[in-house]
Amino acid sequence: MALPVLNNPNYEMEIPSTGEKIEYRPFLVKEQKILMMAMESKDTSAQAKAVVDIIRNCTFGKIDDKLEGLPTFDIEYMFLQIRQKSVGETVEITVLCPDDGETKVPVTVNLEDINVVKTEGHTNNIMITDKIGMSMKYPTMKQIMGYDITKLDSMEGTFGIIQDCLVNIFDESEVYDEMNKKELTEFIEQMTTDQFQKVTEFFTTMPKLKHTVKVTNPNTGVENEIVLEGMQSFLA
Repeated sequence: MALPVLNNPNYEMEIPSTGEKIEYRPFLVKEQKILMMAMESKDTSAQAKAVVDIIRNCTFGKIDDKLEGLPTFDIEYMFLQIRQKSVGETVEITVLCPDDGETKVPVTVNLEDINVVKTEGHTNNIMITDKIGMSMKYPTMKQIMGYDITKLDSMEGTFGIIQDCLVNIFDESEVYDEMNKKELTEFIEQMTTDQFQKVTEFFTTMPKLKHTVKVTNPNTGVENEIVLEGMQSFLA
């Protein structure tokens, strides 16, 4: 005799970058096991793949054609929405008090309060000079999975990310959307330090999961405001 089939509830969420509403279900025990194994491995590529696979399964395959092309902050937000319906709306994490730099305090975070925040003044069009600019797009989870994490802070790693996220270079009269790696590298190497910083600020100010918590250091009595950013900050 076949066992009864468990019917799981469905929910609805909105993809931050597009406003599209999609249905989803909580992840199952078998999917949670895959996620736990990936987290325990400390392999960021395996973790990212597990997150993407869970979103794909829990949204009934309805966004397969666009999932890997969504910005990282969309993927992280969607995963947290699924997670809170799967294992609970709150998570207890440990934060480091910045006033002394050594005391760690547990804090409970409500995942329903976590949203994608866009930095004021952030734009996808970066003006390098008064007449020359760059149009950028956000990195996808697939691209993040392909990066060598140890090189992200290097010039080589930065060039790779810029190349992946560059839409075009433009001036007053023309848009340049076809260039090879050598041409782009030469263009970037001509920048001043201030001009290059404008490009890197695109990534540091791009939309991200963000939440501020207040904790009191039990050793000093000082109240600290701590800004949590990115999906990893909210996983316990």
